[in-house]
Amino acid sequence: MTFRIGLAAFVLGAALLAGCAGDAPLRDAPSPLRPADVRAQIVGLMPAGTADRTGWATDIYAALSALEVSPTPANICAVLAVIEQESTYRADPEVPKLGQIAWGEIDRRAERLGVPAAAVHLALKLPSSNGKSYAERIDAVKTEKELSLVFEDLIDRVPLGKRLFASWNPVRTGGPMQVGIAFAERHAQERSYPYPVSESIRHEVFTRRGGLYFGIAHLLGYPANYDKLVYRYADFNAGHYASRNAAFQNAVSIASGIPLDLDGDLVRHGDDDGKPGATELAVRSLARRLEMGNGAIREALEQGDGLAFERSELYRRVFELADRAERQPVPRAVLPRIVLKSPKITRKLTTEWFANRVDERQRKCLVRAAAT
Repeated sequence: MTFRIGLAAFVLGAALLAGCAGDAPLRDAPSPLRPADVRAQIVGLMPAGTADRTGWATDIYAALSALEVSPTPANICAVLAVIEQESTYRADPEVPKLGQIAWGEIDRRAERLGVPAAAVHLALKLPSSNGKSYAERIDAVKTEKELSLVFEDLIDRVPLGKRLFASWNPVRTGGPMQVGIAFAERHAQERSYPYPVSESIRHEVFTRRGGLYFGIAHLLGYPANYDKLVYRYADFNAGHYASRNAAFQNAVSIASGIPLDLDGDLVRHGDDDGKPGATELAVRSLARRLEMGNGAIREALEQGDGLAFERSELYRRVFELADRAERQPVPRAVLPRIVLKSPKITRKLTTEWFANRVDERQRKCLVRAAAT
């Protein structure tokens, strides 16, 4: 979604920012700021100790411009908040104990494929393209980019590597905003990437310019009818429209009386049996009241990864039932309740925690913007 706000509106609203800093920015007002002014504003909002603040500001502004996202204080602070949360302004941040994490992933992958771990570890003692063994390189990795390069080398050169990993690379996120590599690759197919690609989109994610471009695209470059940016932060963590879908699940639960996990997943994916998931079954229990068959319900739920779902009869009728049951409008956006699971995470964290943490950072950034 493209947001626009005029300089005059920003000045007039500065006194209100502390109270509404988490709200979505205004739209459809032209910005009179020159690019140099915007870059200077970005520099001023970054931590004073950040290395090469001018370079960061240049890449952030270029991404906003290429994606046609207006450089409002709210949007700028949203981007800076995610960068600070995910990498503290490092293009390829170090991950503690990354080598140990990689070995764990390798052993789990081998077990799933029925390959003895001893055979895998023996194969990884072979010399890689730089003369060191793959095992030595894995032990020494500190960043996701380094680990990704090891696996690319391994897949290209070692027969067992092809069998074990094929197109599977355990490094799934990267860059200063820790954006998903699969998302970046899909986005680059759908929309022209504004920079030359030297080797691959995967490699571009690990650069500052590429990581910022795809990270900002994932955060702000899609249409959503949210009234607060905190829901975009949750979507950034859990997937586009997760907050909208969690609200739909909440409405289904209210209308049906069936408790549901508010995780934003409307249909089961990756199951060969084709059985409906908990959300779909709960919606089916409302079929008579919705005046919809199971096929129509499934077809509508499969639109849950896009904005079009909100225009479906299913969406409208479910919320009508929930509003009527509660005798007031129920929320159209809810922070998903998801426990974050990743080899990199060493304590219990949730999507709600992530969204609120980023929101807090953005609010502080907007207060600084108002002060200047």
